[in-house]
Amino acid sequence: MAASERSGEAANAAGAASPGPRTPVPDSEVIARPRRRRFTAEYKRSILDQAEVAYDSRAVGALLRREGLYSSHLGTWKRQRAQGEFDALTPKKRGPKVVVSPLVKQNREQEAVIARLTKKLKNAELIIEVQKKVAVLLGNPIPNIQIDEENS
Repeated sequence: MAASERSGEAANAAGAASPGPRTPVPDSEVIARPRRRRFTAEYKRSILDQAEVAYDSRAVGALLRREGLYSSHLGTWKRQRAQGEFDALTPKKRGPKVVVSPLVKQNREQEAVIARLTKKLKNAELIIEVQKKVAVLLGNPIPNIQIDEENS
């Protein structure tokens, strides 16, 4: 047993990791759909202020590395600030602007009304069927009346 201890000691002396507690390995799985980062206006202003201070001491690269930003972020944010747009530093909704014509809007509303009324009609027909069955059980059957439907 002394020899195995010596070989373990030799391995540890040679720089091998000890069999003690290990640090957890970070999860390396890639997210199926990455999320786009959104920066608040306050954050952008603070980073621009820090970049201006760091520019004099040539530490802008360290600032960008620390915050996980690109130099293009600084350029875009500076340009937006220089244009004087008050809301330029707030995140904007991406994608095409959706313009719905009044006819499409009216059509959607009418389809919703039709769906609601169709559901109410099915419920009413179910109630009538139950009432007919109850009347037959009580010995007083309700006669079947045919109603002419226009769009059958």
